[in-house]
Amino acid sequence: MSGETTIHWQCSAILFDLDGVLVDSTPAVARQWRLWAKENQIPPKTVLEIAHGRRTVEVVRLLAPHLDAESETLKIEKREAEDTEGVTLIKGALELTSRLPPERWAVVTSGTYYLASSRLQRHALPMPRALISADDVRNGKPHPEPYLKGAQRLGMAPEKCLVVEDAPAGIQSAHAAGMRAIALTTTYPRSALADADVIVRDLTQVRANSTADGLELVIVESF
Repeated sequence: MSGETTIHWQCSAILFDLDGVLVDSTPAVARQWRLWAKENQIPPKTVLEIAHGRRTVEVVRLLAPHLDAESETLKIEKREAEDTEGVTLIKGALELTSRLPPERWAVVTSGTYYLASSRLQRHALPMPRALISADDVRNGKPHPEPYLKGAQRLGMAPEKCLVVEDAPAGIQSAHAAGMRAIALTTTYPRSALADADVIVRDLTQVRANSTADGLELVIVESF
């Protein structure tokens, strides 16, 4: 049996993952990782099972330690940025981010700054004041460093920030940073996102209003 329930939350800021949260880039990501896997004689299934939500450089180091991880990352992410077939906005992404005060939201992505900025610009999404990319951290998700850095960049206490994610590694990162997490079922099935505090289909189920103390969120959870 399925249904919905409405949840009201207060927070100081929202930290968004990018791929699978603001932009549906799954087709391009899958195509480019399969190409890279084929070029390096690695089973594509092995690559795709671990690639989403992790920094490209970490995936390369794990699966192909004999390669130059930095140069491989540049190659893979340049290909991803140029591959736009089937890449679309997540429903509600533009409406939600356009309503948020610039100082109340950030993007925290496992992609490089080049890839992230390319995706945002191509889909006419607002460029956040705070964009934490793979270039800004030593430890990627599920480590808490990316989201802690996002809160720091905004000048907000971590426990007062809310994360929007689509991957288990991102949810783990948010919780390790002391933040609540909303999960979107855009990339993984609901069963894989069970650790999230709230699960929704897309961003049309999340509304945000500014208050004197920050943001008031109205979330329509699917179950």
